[in-house]
Amino acid sequence: MSPREVVIVGYGMAGARLADEIRRRDPIAERVRLTVLGAEKHAAYNRVLLSAVVAGGMSAESVRLHDDEWAARHNIDLRLGTDVTRIDREKRCVELGDGSTVDYDALVLATGANPWIPPVEGLEAGPGVVAFRSLDDCAKILDAARFGAPVAVLGGGLLGLEAARGLAGRGNQVTVVHPLGHVMERQLDPAAGHVLARRLTDLGVTFRFGATAARYLPGDGLKLDDGTLVPADLVVVAAGVRAETSLATDAGLDVDLGILVDDVLRTSDGRIHALGDCARHPGAPAGLIQPAWEQAEVLADVLTGTNAAARYRGTTAVTRLKARGIDLAALGETQLEAGTPDAEVLTFNDPTGGRYGKLVVRENRVTGAILLGLPDAAATITQFHDRGTLLPDDRLAVLLGRALPAGSTPAASPADLPAAAVICRCNNVTKGRLIEAWKAGATDTPALARATRATTGCGGCTDTVGGIANWLAAQ
Repeated sequence: MSPREVVIVGYGMAGARLADEIRRRDPIAERVRLTVLGAEKHAAYNRVLLSAVVAGGMSAESVRLHDDEWAARHNIDLRLGTDVTRIDREKRCVELGDGSTVDYDALVLATGANPWIPPVEGLEAGPGVVAFRSLDDCAKILDAARFGAPVAVLGGGLLGLEAARGLAGRGNQVTVVHPLGHVMERQLDPAAGHVLARRLTDLGVTFRFGATAARYLPGDGLKLDDGTLVPADLVVVAAGVRAETSLATDAGLDVDLGILVDDVLRTSDGRIHALGDCARHPGAPAGLIQPAWEQAEVLADVLTGTNAAARYRGTTAVTRLKARGIDLAALGETQLEAGTPDAEVLTFNDPTGGRYGKLVVRENRVTGAILLGLPDAAATITQFHDRGTLLPDDRLAVLLGRALPAGSTPAASPADLPAAAVICRCNNVTKGRLIEAWKAGATDTPALARATRATTGCGGCTDTVGGIANWLAAQ
């Protein structure tokens, strides 16, 4: 039987991960002949770490997911700088911008999302405006944001705060303009949002809450709806994204704020799948990378026939702020307040110390948490949550990271971690995958990180990856 022709449209994090997962299951292309079509002209990169590039802590080269020989090494037809203009479902092919076509037996849409530009006069076409989404955007920001220059960031969500912190760390005068009363309102309650804003203020970021931009004046800055002016040589837009669904819509697929998919990531056309930011599954949190990793594993099983029972059931993701000097994790139910029926809500608030903790418990198990400035608690509570382990009676010890799940030991020895333990949540890299990479020849921390794409620049992964490397070397 000849291999299936699988075409992936999109070479971002989701498309690249799916290609890797397919080749892990079918390394010599016996079952799947793979074509990847990427709109950008360079290799896939870790979008999670773009703020580190803006901050100067990482180079553009260091966030790449693949080297130049990756496609040839893995029998993949990779085409960069390629525009896909149309899906012909009847002929089962995609049409490219140069007029050529690529046939498929199975098509995967991994087209991601586009930044949303608020309808502000002068903003979209104005010089000195960058929507923070891609590696090219990082280059534009760094070119425009000379040392000490005033910069306005539109949006106090995860990406906006990461950009603001990075630019402030480079010496820019940064003002975040946010229409609501506290930052990261999707992940944080007001108290946590206020503590985080105070911590960022200490690091050089100014905030304008409850305000919206009314007009952009190139060379002057942003005029707000209250008539005040925020000086800005550069405006960085991080006001949210919209799923890129134009190909799917034009092809007549079912779309509702994303390409609708079922538990095998199948669209309304059984030969077409979708994953990542462009897809909409009821169990996938929007705007996070972890769902895409889990979807890629399921879809690779389906497309290679490795596991016919594979299903994507949804993701309970941990949101982490990638900002130097700040340790923040949020998961599950974060908006509940004390007094909520059938739930225990415990909080710890230390604004001066830049620390805030919130623990939500139902039926003696963790269902939500916010951990700011409490790294030990973040690691511990994540274990309780992921394993569904019953909590000890001393809830305060849990909130402060002083209680471990039953059967756990402190992370002093990597030998105590199970193979399924996730070491790098940014890229969903397990201890088992690190061991596989070691056996394949990646015998130090940098090599392990390159081979598995484990992140060592986000704060929190480096020591564990390094610890496992040292442990393996001693075996």
